[in-house]
Amino acid sequence: MANIKPIRPDEIPNGLGAAAILAAGIGSAAMGIFALAGDAFTSINHFFTFYTPTGALSGVSTSAVFVWLVAWFILSRRWAPKNVEMAKVLSVSFALLAVGVLLTFPPVMDLIQGR
Repeated sequence: MANIKPIRPDEIPNGLGAAAILAAGIGSAAMGIFALAGDAFTSINHFFTFYTPTGALSGVSTSAVFVWLVAWFILSRRWAPKNVEMAKVLSVSFALLAVGVLLTFPPVMDLIQGR
C-alpha cells in the first residue's frame, strides 16, 4: 500500500481564489469610476452610450465587466500556483468595493461634482 500523506490547508495554493476576489473589487471600483465620469462629463457620457435607450449605463456596465474579466485573467495567471496573504487581498477588495458602491450612490456623486 502506498504511503499517502494528507494535504495540509497551508500547502494548497489559494491564488486562484484570491485573484477572483481582488478582480471583483477592481471591477466594482471601475463601475463606480466609470459611472461618476459618465455622469460628470458629457463627452464621456456619449462615449459610454453603447445602446441609446439605456444611455451611458450600457457602456459603463459593459466596460466594468471587461475590466473585471481582464483583471481576473491577469491575476489568475500570476497567482495560480501561489499562496497569497488573504487578509491583505480581502482588505483591498473590500476597500475597492466600498469605492464602487460610494461612487454609484447619487448623493456621493452629487457631492463630488459640487451639485
